[in-house]
Amino acid sequence: MYKLKLRENESKLGLNFTNLSYLKVALTHSSFANQHKDSEYNERLEFLGDSVLQLCVTEYLYKNYKEKSEGELTKIRSLIVCENSLYEVAKEMNLGEYIRMSRGEELTGGRNRVSIQADAVEAVIAAIYLDKGFEFTRDFILKHFASIMNKAIDNKIILDFKTKLQEYLQQNGEVNINYELVKHEGPPHRRKFYTVVSINDEIMGEGEGYSKKEAEQRAAKKALIKLEVVNE
Repeated sequence: MYKLKLRENESKLGLNFTNLSYLKVALTHSSFANQHKDSEYNERLEFLGDSVLQLCVTEYLYKNYKEKSEGELTKIRSLIVCENSLYEVAKEMNLGEYIRMSRGEELTGGRNRVSIQADAVEAVIAAIYLDKGFEFTRDFILKHFASIMNKAIDNKIILDFKTKLQEYLQQNGEVNINYELVKHEGPPHRRKFYTVVSINDEIMGEGEGYSKKEAEQRAAKKALIKLEVVNE
């Protein structure tokens, strides 16, 4: 049954694995492997995929942006290969739907967790590298990371929306920024938080997440979108 899902994911990614087991391991979370003792999981592939991704991005930036210094290139690369950027790529690939994890992990929001999806991207990159080689993998990365790379080069990637909102609003003097937890729901192991951010007592953004921090970041992003500082 899962093999059919793997083939579906493979097709959506435009791939044709010679050894499909690479992709199977890449999309297996440790929580699933802990319940199925004969299963491999993707942490070792993440380790390899991170290095392959770093090399491909570094090579691309080095060859195409000769006017930029080492420091500038390092900063751009860090934005491209950071967890948030990998998560954006994972969403575009719809990887969350295909990751094997324990029922408990899934019930606590694991399928949508930033770290799990970001790690899966690196593991998939390693799987492609092992199955298809470096040049094929480089082409895959450049295709699927094109939007992220362009944003990083144009300095449009924001890692901390709360800080960005504060810096933007305080350019013209002090303002009152307040984050308020509106409610939370669900059992302790799967609690979801809902937050609003107010600027001078006017609600400007709402956010939700499986931690207060995540909910506040999303509320800040919504406020920045409303203020037309960032795009959706």
